[in-house]
Amino acid sequence: MKYGYARVSTIGQELEVQIQALENERCDQIFSEKFTGTKRERPQFQEVLSLLKEGDTLVVTKLDRFARSAEDAIRIIKNLFKQGVKVHVLNMGLIENTPTGRLILTIMSGFAEFERDMIIQRTQEGKAIAKQRDDYREGRPKKFKKAQIEHAMKLLQTHSYKQVEEITGISKSTLIRAKRKESAK
Repeated sequence: MKYGYARVSTIGQELEVQIQALENERCDQIFSEKFTGTKRERPQFQEVLSLLKEGDTLVVTKLDRFARSAEDAIRIIKNLFKQGVKVHVLNMGLIENTPTGRLILTIMSGFAEFERDMIIQRTQEGKAIAKQRDDYREGRPKKFKKAQIEHAMKLLQTHSYKQVEEITGISKSTLIRAKRKESAK
């Protein structure tokens, strides 16, 4: 059998491109999940691994879709080789249990891990530069301006939370937090 595995790291990312590629590869069964690759416990990946047997093929779009690091990729693929399972990484080709196949796997795993580490490093560098700005603020930007909140607080003096929410679009929980903050001053 040919099993496909697709994974994205965050809820906001989409699996469709990977799933389409696995369908084009004519996988008999496709497993997919939205789960960070840094976690070892990925339920769908564990399930596909438990189903694989001699003669089967595991298909993934990229090496980093199922391995956390170069060391992890090598360990997983060596275990699959011991079971007689073939591994087909669509952007690399079929990885065979030969000296050349294992060399290519090691090199490509190293590059995948290097790429991931570089993304993390660039993100941290960008954040460090941003922190030097006076207007830097950690986290998500505020949805409402200070004037909008102040207007809503004035409306609360004569209207209910629900009415103010309908008028301003500011949620009850945001209004409650703003009221608490105002009371604390």
